[in-house]
Amino acid sequence: MASFEWFVGRRYLRAKRKQKFISLITLISILGVAVGVMALIVVLSVFTGFTEGLRDQIIGVNAHALVQRFGAPIEDTEEVATRVRAVAGVEATTPYIYGQALITSAANSTGVVLRGIDPATAARVISIGEKMVFGALTDLDLPGEVPGIVLGRDMARQLQVGPNDRVRLISPNGPLSPGGILPRIRTCRVVGIFETGMYEYDSTMGFLNLDTARSLADLDRGAHGLEVRVADVDRADRTAAAIREALGPQYSVRDWMQLNRNLFAALKLEKLGIFIALDLIILVAALNIISALIMVVMEKNRDIAILKSMGATTRSIMRIFFYQGAVIGLAGTALGVGGGLGLCALLKRYKFIELPSNVYPMSTMPIKVVPLEVTVIALSAILITLLATLYPSWKASRVRPAEALSYE
Repeated sequence: MASFEWFVGRRYLRAKRKQKFISLITLISILGVAVGVMALIVVLSVFTGFTEGLRDQIIGVNAHALVQRFGAPIEDTEEVATRVRAVAGVEATTPYIYGQALITSAANSTGVVLRGIDPATAARVISIGEKMVFGALTDLDLPGEVPGIVLGRDMARQLQVGPNDRVRLISPNGPLSPGGILPRIRTCRVVGIFETGMYEYDSTMGFLNLDTARSLADLDRGAHGLEVRVADVDRADRTAAAIREALGPQYSVRDWMQLNRNLFAALKLEKLGIFIALDLIILVAALNIISALIMVVMEKNRDIAILKSMGATTRSIMRIFFYQGAVIGLAGTALGVGGGLGLCALLKRYKFIELPSNVYPMSTMPIKVVPLEVTVIALSAILITLLATLYPSWKASRVRPAEALSYE
């Protein structure tokens, strides 16, 4: 019986000369489903690629996890670092000192976020050394009377300074005097300039060695915390929990997901909104399927009556039109998946869409195809189109042979 239903449904897909309009609506329905599926795959792949690119930029400048001590700096950083490195999944650690100051040059002044680092170990944890356009992080430890500083490119432009120019740092963490707090002032030499592609970092951040940062932060020894690099970025939360358990309750351990929770939660919500909005394209195509099948039912009213008179059951009639709608949905989905993956492959390989570097943290359109997302898109499209066939199939099964043939 199934072969009979499939045979009739396939015949109805082939329009006769008088029913070319029905065939055109069927073709439009297939193309509508294909365009919706293709748009979903391409847009979500671009969005996933953008999110991962932004994540790589953020955790390239920052560590995968931060270890801090509640209410006090970490004095014995080497002992704590040894305990942290003993945790499974930890690749490297480096101490850091965080502070803020006013930075001035002969031409301008602005606020700066200062990070004191150990150039010898920082390269194992953060990738800022790969983004240097001049100098290197190790130049921070070069001997000399004036300590070195590494600035972001946008900050260097704002201050109108270049390599080997001098800037002055004014920190509020000074000694208390009868007249108030005396600021700490240090003169530094620009030994390096970096560019991450993100204005928030390139215009506000500067790197010092630990000794210079301690003098500005009023620290005698130790550091504010440890930066940690983990083996699996996506499992950083589990590694952070293991570090927290190994160090005890007096230490705070936060992974990159917690540090940037609001940003990535907003991106996830926006991605869900885009998915729902683009699903409306498939829904419109499903409405076309409904209209096409109803027109077929109206045109084949007499044929349905004859099939029922010959013994076809109500369920068989429903299957005929269900198979017809299923073919439209499956063909459109297959065409959309193929077109979407093909377009993503072209965008990823040839990178012919360039993005303005002063706006986005990447120079070309990012593409990241996730097989699970493609599967969800395909299954949702098939489900929507199959649901669209239920009403026309039910309508066809309600045809009464006596009424349909009485005036023929």
